[in-house]
Parts: sequence; C-alpha cells; structure tokens
Amino acid sequence: QMQLAESGGGLVQAGGSLTLSCAASGRTFSTYAMDWFRQAPGKEREFVAAISRGGGNTFYSNSVKGRFTISRNNAKNTVYLQMNNLKPEDTAVYSCAASYDVVSTTSDGMNYWGKGTLVTVSS
Repeated sequence: QMQLAESGGGLVQAGGSLTLSCAASGRTFSTYAMDWFRQAPGKEREFVAAISRGGGNTFYSNSVKGRFTISRNNAKNTVYLQMNNLKPEDTAVYSCAASYDVVSTTSDGMNYWGKGTLVTVSS
C-alpha cells in the first residue's frame, strides 16, 4: 500500500497563488507516476496535471496549462502543484494520485489516492 497525504490548501483571492504538496509513503515513490485531480462541488472529478516517474515529462489539462506547474522530489517522496493566477473556477478539493510505472491522466489508471485538500478561490 502507498499512503498519500496532501497539504497546502486554503483560501486565496483570485489572482493569488498556492502550492500544494503530497507526501508519499509505503512504496517506492520513484516507481510511480504522480497526478493531481480535482473535484468541484457538484461536478465530476477532473484531471489537472501529471508527472512521470523521473519528472522529465509533465502533462496538464487545458484549463490549467500555463498557470499550474507540477513537480516532484523523489528524495523527499513528495509531489507538488504550484498554482498561480488562481480563478474562482479553480475552487475544488485537490487530490494527488499514483499510477505504477506509466503516466495516466484518467482516474481509472490510478493505483492510490490521497484524501484531498480544499482550495477555495474568492472573487
């Protein structure tokens, strides 16, 4: 089993920035690609960003491309999501997830999930 614990959520004004962290334990972190997903109230969960095992490849949804940056530190077993120029429509619970070996951008492709952290963007 892999345990994932997100942190860094909170309330921020539109145009502001937040950095989310996801700490992993229980499995060899570097063998997993990592993703961020989000779920807004009343909406389905959606893909936000993904990063390959070594960090050399990143992927973003069109809605966050150019504003969010995913990164990882395999020595610290942690993946990050730097969010800039936040908009009210970014309000959601953000969850990190792990997929063994290969990158996936779909929920079905994930092996492990964190519980999520709430990001609220006020207008």
